[in-house]
Amino acid sequence: MPVLLTIKILIMKKKRIIIAAITILILGGGWYGYKEYTRMLPDLSRVKADMRMSGQELIAAFEKNETAANQAYLDKIVAVQGTVKAIEKDEKGFYTISIGEEGSLSSVRCSMNVEHQDEIAQLAKGSIATIKGAVTGFNADELLGADVILNRCVIEKN
Repeated sequence: MPVLLTIKILIMKKKRIIIAAITILILGGGWYGYKEYTRMLPDLSRVKADMRMSGQELIAAFEKNETAANQAYLDKIVAVQGTVKAIEKDEKGFYTISIGEEGSLSSVRCSMNVEHQDEIAQLAKGSIATIKGAVTGFNADELLGADVILNRCVIEKN
């Protein structure tokens, strides 16, 4: 009889330990999931650029060898300096700044961060600017030119 009671007590302790472990795992997984779901991308105005170059250098790298340029620049924070070709505002009020040479069809298209759109007023077509953003792609077209795409861009203070 005492042996059966001891076994029963051990089984109940194991059940409690297993239930406690499962509860901790579920709560930990829920907390991690919530943190990942609500995670924000960093504001690039406070992030150091991985590389600095002219807009023409970045375009030339992609036009020369897109595969190598993707490996070197994709998802990197790049500060690009060049002449502002165009400042465009879409129907939702978001700005895109094109940097490149005036006569060229190719450009670096910088989709501006919403939180820093008031800084766009300091730019004008033809001015020199340094814009920092995350490289997200490259579009090449023989008729329309090539565009390197930067997102979450901010204007760097010189």
